[in-house]
Formats: sequence, C-alpha cells, structure tokens
Amino acid sequence: MKRRTILGGLAFGPAMLSSLPALGAPAGAAPGGAARAYMVGLLTSIAEPVFSAMARGQLKQRFDLELSPTWDGRPPDVAYLECFGRLLSGCAPWFALPDDDSAEGKTRARLRMLALQSLANAVDPASPDLLLWSGPPQVLVDSAYISSALLRAPAALWEPLDATTRRRLVDAIKGVRAIEPAHTNWLLFAAMNEAFLLSVGEAYDPLRMNTGVRKMREWYVGDGWIKDGDTFHFDYYNSYVIYPMLVTVLQTMVKFKAGYWNAKPEELLAQATKRMQRYGEHLERFISPSGSYPPIGRSITYRTAAFQPLAFMAWHKLLPASLPEGQVRAALEAVHRAIWSDPSNFTAKGFLTIGFAGHHPALADWYSDSGSMYIAAESFLTLGLAPGDSYWTAPARDWTQKKAFSHQDFPKDYHVDY
Repeated sequence: MKRRTILGGLAFGPAMLSSLPALGAPAGAAPGGAARAYMVGLLTSIAEPVFSAMARGQLKQRFDLELSPTWDGRPPDVAYLECFGRLLSGCAPWFALPDDDSAEGKTRARLRMLALQSLANAVDPASPDLLLWSGPPQVLVDSAYISSALLRAPAALWEPLDATTRRRLVDAIKGVRAIEPAHTNWLLFAAMNEAFLLSVGEAYDPLRMNTGVRKMREWYVGDGWIKDGDTFHFDYYNSYVIYPMLVTVLQTMVKFKAGYWNAKPEELLAQATKRMQRYGEHLERFISPSGSYPPIGRSITYRTAAFQPLAFMAWHKLLPASLPEGQVRAALEAVHRAIWSDPSNFTAKGFLTIGFAGHHPALADWYSDSGSMYIAAESFLTLGLAPGDSYWTAPARDWTQKKAFSHQDFPKDYHVDY
C-alpha cells in the first residue's frame, strides 16, 4: 500500500480541549461520527507534542519532565522511553489505517511520518533523542511497548523503516534480554519482545515468551481476574498489561506457528480471550452514568488505560454479545470526557501531567513520571477501526450503570467458571 509523506499541519495543546466537545460529525455522518471526531482530536492533542519534538530530535529538550514526589531514584531518562513507547503502542492501530484525503486522514498520515522519524531517532547513536536501551529494569517494560506498536502495525511502522533502523531496533530489543523480569506482570514484557522478534523472522527465546503465558494461566483466580504475581491486587493491571499483552503474545504464537509445551496455542488463545471478555464485562459495569469509575489500586494516574481491554476487544472484533459495540463506544466516550475535560491534564506545552481527572502529583507511585502517563493512549485502540466500521456506525446505547440508575432493565451478573 502506497503511503504519502505529509508534513506540517495544525498544532494541538491544552487550549484545544475546550473545543473538543464541539467536534461534531459533519452533516449526514454516521451516529458514531461525533464520538470518533472527539477521540481523534483528543489523541492528536496527546500525541502531537511528543512526535513533533522527537522527530526533530528535541524531545529531551522540550519535554516537561515531572517526577513522583516519592521517586525511587532511578535515572530520570527512563521517562523518554516510557513516553514514546507507550504513546506509539496506543497510536499504532490508528496509524495502520490506509491514507485518505479526509482531515483525519491527513492528520494521521502526518503524525505517522513524525512517529517513523522518531523511531529512527530512538535508536540512532547520533540523535539527541537516542533512548535509554540498557541499565535500569524499567527499560524492559517500555521496550515492550515499542514491540507492541510494531506488532500492531507492521505495515505502517516496521516495513517503511530503512534497514539500518530495523537492525538497530532488533539489536536494542535483544539487548534488553540482559534485564531479568520481575516475577509479576513483567514476565509479559519479556514475552512481548520475543513475540516481536518472532514476527520479524529473528531468533526468539521460547522460554522467555512462553513463561509469561504459563504464569498468567497459573495466576488466574477466576471470574476473569488474574493475579499480578503471587498476591492478588484489586487494581487495573489486568487492563494496563496482563490481558492485552497475554492475548497479543498468543495471537502472535498462533499466527507464526510457535510451539508451547503440552498445550496448543490456539486453545490457550481461546481460553485467554474468553476470560478477557468476562473481565471486560466487569470493566463496563464499573462505568457510572456520568463516565466516572472507581479510582482503585496502583497506577491510577494511568487514567483511561484502565479500559484498554474494552478498546482492544472492540478493535479485534472480540466483544462478547453482552457488550454491544454501540454500548461500549458510548461508555468509553463518557469515560474519556470525564477524565480529560480538565485542562490541567496537560502542561502549557501540551505534555501530560501526573494525575487522574486533572493534575494530581500526590497520586503518583514511586515509579511514576510524566512519561509513564502516556500509557493512557492504550485506550484509543478503537481508532484502528475505519470510520465506516460498525463500531462507529452502530446506534449508541446506554451502558449498564446508566440503565440501572435510570430505571431501565439491565442484565444480572453472575460468576463464571471458565
């Protein structure tokens, strides 16, 4: 597919937020047109400052670095890898759409070209924005988000790269193997990197890949929930990391016919998908009539990344019958409006701040910095569905709590045994 380079265009920042609710669909547009316009505008406002700066080798110079008040002393340079990797992973499905001459299409193509140049700078020893690829364990975490992006959009983000950049990326990902993953969700970061290497025909380590899958199965506690290590945590790590990366690794294993001792990857994928669907039912029921949701557990400053599984399933056409597309779309739009309406989510230059529904640095965990916040881009995966897709054209429906608190009938909820 031929892609055009489109540079220049509009700049976005916190001042744009006041206009986002007015970004309605054009006359005669599909029912979800206004929702899509809102989501495109919001993701653009998040992505523009990062890709624009990094494509010019100026991210480290321009980025508004904010550290947790309880920062653990790790090198602050990890923030730039976090920022870029997490953002790229969330944007990847959108970037994978074909070019078109619409306003959205031109914005998408421009940002994609900036992201490609940023990828080259990320591994170029001569670039001021060469990212940190060794040292602190956090590097393992966020290298996996770059692997995620390349797995999600190979034709848009991997194939256009020159041979030197490809080789540098592969070498960087392989070099991260020197970091031992924690016995937690971190096993999936190691697995994601190996899945990427498998996908591009490089030698991969089956042990690092399959161990992540094996432990997530062992840590399954029931009713759609997976422990993060040996202890159950009531938080959103099933959303931030576990289900999206587990299913992605298994999808890659199935696609490239990787082996798994004493089990079939196809059957493991079906099981993980079914469990993710159940977890998604819980997530949807967490959303209040106004779009608010429980600020529970670690890393609540990751904001809307808490709903990544719903967006992931919608993008992959994996939503269960209990979660109609129009219902999920309406619920996710409400969540994003509830979180992102406060301009203090952004700095004056348009970079993300630490916070929840606004700037709340006291909520930061000891490992959090403003680069960490870009994992919120993972809630925009539905933009990988074309504007004419049924997800965007289906009539909007009230979600569960909205039905429950407006005296409508809504389905009961029961524990499952799979």
